[in-house]
Amino acid sequence: MIINDMNVRMQLAREKVQNALKLGNGHTILSTGITGDDSRLAKAVTEVGVKMIEPNHPAVALARGYKGVTVMDDAENLRYEITIDQMAEVTRGVRAVTPADTYITVGIPGGFTERVPMPLTDEDFIKMAVAGADGLHCHKTCIDDLRDFVGMAHKYGLLVDGYIGMSTDKHKFGVFADDTESVRKVAKQMEDVGVDMIGMMTGMSYEGVAAGKIPDIIHERLCALVETVHVPTLAEGGINMTNFQAFKDTGVNILVIGTSFDKMVEKAAQDKAKEFLANL
Repeated sequence: MIINDMNVRMQLAREKVQNALKLGNGHTILSTGITGDDSRLAKAVTEVGVKMIEPNHPAVALARGYKGVTVMDDAENLRYEITIDQMAEVTRGVRAVTPADTYITVGIPGGFTERVPMPLTDEDFIKMAVAGADGLHCHKTCIDDLRDFVGMAHKYGLLVDGYIGMSTDKHKFGVFADDTESVRKVAKQMEDVGVDMIGMMTGMSYEGVAAGKIPDIIHERLCALVETVHVPTLAEGGINMTNFQAFKDTGVNILVIGTSFDKMVEKAAQDKAKEFLANL
């Protein structure tokens, strides 16, 4: 009895994404990391025009220093201990301080490739929808699992951004596709099961790659994704100001920026703290 209500809800969410892309002539950024899980910084970036925000459970573990983690790699190893209720609380805070046209997608326990059983229930999806999420950020590695996740999310009016990764990646953040032909095949499968936005995991570092460049394999994979699907596309991992334009040139619609923001905020805080200390 709520099918049409949730269809309307999803259409409003899609309009947020399309409006963000229209403002950027087909491109925009999705701000995550510290700007996604700290409502003060979420407010700050949306005040200057960011239209897409992503709180996620590993970033929340890192932001809270959960069990002493200080780097994202360690946070990934215990992300499953962050609860749905905690993510709903973070989402409510971000929603409360950002404009109504801000698109919020959330990474939740059970939505990634988890290390322990993390079954998701109808109540979990309802909690995220009621908290103000427009969508869910999903890193399942199996098309069948992704299909189930999308079905549950859509049932409660939530869009899904799903990702393509490689079997050799340290962290398993998407359906595996190890060559460009596989990227095309998997991307089409993801579109067919209803994924609303399809992203590519693009790695965390590019040692030896000249400034302003991205590795040829990453460029080829992103182009294959963009050429294959009709839904908005994303790139996530290792994007900074030195390679930002090279990523944009692939035609990908949404650039996910997390670590770059984290490092800039940390550096700014350190510099200002040193300035105060030097003038005591």
